[in-house]
Order: sequence, then C-alpha cells, then structure tokens
Amino acid sequence: MAKIIYGVSGEGSGHSSRARLIAGHLIAKGHSVKIVSYDRGYRNLKDDFDCLDIVGLSIVSIDNEVSKLKTISANLAKIPKGRSALSKLRLLFRDFSPDCVITDFEPCTAYLANHYDLPLISLDNQHRMRYMEYERPRDLHKEAALTEIIIKAMVPKPWVSLITSFHSGELKNNRSFIFPPILRQSILALSPETKDHILVYVTTAFESLISVLQNFPRETFFVYGYDRDDTVGNIVYKPFSPVDFPKDLSSAKAVVATAGFTLMSEALYLGKPYLAFPMQGQFEQHLNAHMLELLGYGAEGRVADEATLAAFLYKLPDYVQRLEKYPRQGNQKIQQKLDHLLENEMAELLKYRR
Repeated sequence: MAKIIYGVSGEGSGHSSRARLIAGHLIAKGHSVKIVSYDRGYRNLKDDFDCLDIVGLSIVSIDNEVSKLKTISANLAKIPKGRSALSKLRLLFRDFSPDCVITDFEPCTAYLANHYDLPLISLDNQHRMRYMEYERPRDLHKEAALTEIIIKAMVPKPWVSLITSFHSGELKNNRSFIFPPILRQSILALSPETKDHILVYVTTAFESLISVLQNFPRETFFVYGYDRDDTVGNIVYKPFSPVDFPKDLSSAKAVVATAGFTLMSEALYLGKPYLAFPMQGQFEQHLNAHMLELLGYGAEGRVADEATLAAFLYKLPDYVQRLEKYPRQGNQKIQQKLDHLLENEMAELLKYRR
C-alpha cells in the first residue's frame, strides 16, 4: 500500500468536497493519506482526516467581481506565516517519506513532489483548461491562454492528470484522462423532485442580483451564502446546512448562482436548469457558464438584470428537456483509475524520474 500526501486547495468548498470522497476511498483501500490544505479546505477536512494546516492563495471578490487590489493585499499579508508553514510541510515530506503526491490544485505539495522527485498526480477540474481542447468563450482567448500559464505554474510536471469535467474534448497527451464530476454521496443518494422554489447560491455578497430577485414577486427564492435566517418578501434567506442545502437543491425547479464547478455539476446531475453568473475576472467560471449554455443545460448570466432572469425562466421547459439526456454517473470510474495507478502501476510510478 502507498503512502500519499494529498494537497488540497482551500479556496471555496469544491476542492475539499472532492478530496473528502477520494481520500476516504484511498484510506478504505489501505493507503496511508496525509492531507495538506488551508483556509476552508483545512476547516472542512481536519475533523475527519490527518491534516496539516498551511498557507495558501485566496481570491477576494466584491459583488461577484474579483478585486485585484484586495486579492494582492490579502495574499501579501500571508507571506510571514507562509514561510513557517512551508517549513512544516518540508518536515512532513521528510518524516512521512511519501511514495507519491496527489494535488487538487495545491501548489506547495506539487512543487515539493518535483523537488523530491516523487510521482505527482493532479486530480481536479482545472486541468481541462491545460490538457483538453475546448471552445473558448467569446472575447476571452487571452484569458484562456493566461489561465493555462497559471495552471502550469501552480502544478508543474504532473505524471498523470485525472480531469473532472461535465463537458468533453480532445486530450492533448496520453497522460491525461477525463472523468465525470466527482459527486458527494449525499447528492448521489437524493431522489430529485420539483417544487416551486428557486435555489440561489452566492459565495460573497451579490447585492445587484438580490435586487433583481425582488422584482419577481411570484417566484420564491431560497438564498444561501449570506449566513442569514429570515424572510424578506419573496426571498427566504437560509444559513448553510449540510442537510437542508442538498434537499433544497434536489427539490428546486431551477438554480441561480455563481458559476462554480461543484454546484453546477451537482445541479446538472439532479436535472436542475442553471442560470450561472460567472465571477468577473475568474476565467474558469466564464468557461463553466459558457459550456453550460452551449450544451443547453442553462444560461450564462452576463448581466444581473431583470431581462436575463426573465429569459431564463421562460426557457425552463427547454432546459429541463435537454437535461433529461445529461449523462448521470457516479464516482466509480475515477476511483478505479486511481486504484489502477496506485496498486498496479506503483512500481512504474516509483521508477519515474524527471
């Protein structure tokens, strides 16, 4: 059995949600796993796994737009603490002596894998923008190229890339593999139904969207992301709950949210039309929204206004019909591939040298 260091990006909850399932599978198979993460990723995983808290990059946004100045300031402030965290991570590599490293878009573990000449497996949705051909969103070709450069800088020289994606494309090499999005067991266990509410999810204050929702009094919106528990007109604010949120998602007639990969994947699996408002300045969210619209599963919200929401609501029957053909799969394929790499090809992995 292998000793594995598993680096997990702490930005948002999608990375840690995916890592929870994969790490749990690896441990059940008898592997020894040490998770390395920060911020929300560390908080989400520390109670159930052997975790090391480090320092990582974060994005600061205001009204669904990346604030470059605040993002730079926030990350610069982390430098002193980051040096100490990196020293702890180096000690973990020395004392644990891992056989390989898995990274879910966490750069420190990826760089140390290269430094110590260890096999590196990337497991994320970001690498579709590096190793998979896809249709670029309009007017964002430069952003696509810059994003690919950033991914290369974040995760240098992976031995194998396991890519999760709800859209497909031709791969650029024979060391990359595409799999369906990884879904939580709580989502896989649901039996979807359709009630009258629309689920709304925002990761930061998105006041312009809330103002639009108020102008549709015949609709009921369950809003998550504001950490509130009250009702204002047709808007029902709900605090996050690992029980209530999946239930409200599975019974919603539609979803209006930012264009994060994890929620979008869960909504599509459950057959929910999706109006996606990509965070401005974050290319991956623009790609998610673009592919969502291209595949006919929902719409890209380019402007948070009444016309955009009205058009989406009018086309709900078309989206529902299209979603009936969405390929619904569990997590078995990516788990089987990872098992094959670790159990049947470990000798080759350990021989691999750059």
